[in-house]
Amino acid sequence: MASNHFIGCLLAAAFLASPAVTLAADFAGQATVIDGDTIEIHGQRIRLFGIDAPESRQTCEAAGEIYRCGQQAALALSDFTGRQVVSCEDRGRDRYGRVVAVCSAGGEDLGAWLVSNGLALAFRRYSVDYVDQEQAAQSGRRGLWAGEFVAPWDWRRGVR
Repeated sequence: MASNHFIGCLLAAAFLASPAVTLAADFAGQATVIDGDTIEIHGQRIRLFGIDAPESRQTCEAAGEIYRCGQQAALALSDFTGRQVVSCEDRGRDRYGRVVAVCSAGGEDLGAWLVSNGLALAFRRYSVDYVDQEQAAQSGRRGLWAGEFVAPWDWRRGVR
């Protein structure tokens, strides 16, 4: 009976030491912002899970003025992350082979932060995780919700 307990303990120790058990982030480091929903850490492109930000060349309108909302999202994300360590938990791959992950800096989920500030939309096609933040941003007329815009997924399909 004692030998069964010993074997069980060895199996548990082997399981906990295996690379499949990750207690830390899958990717961590200083991030370079590629666009409003894509970062790079140590040469690895990472698409933020569950959100869609305007494209870099996309424009929006607020208070009668046209502005580059895609560029604004990227700059805001870059300012927010700054030199902080960004930690990402892998959620899979997208159709382009990029890592898709939930990432945070200073304890704040980057996707939630972007959507809460109206800089990105909840990407309901893939997740409903950020719908509450989007509704709050819309109610508060923050970011994109302060004017007129085309959803990024429609803009990519040619709706301008």
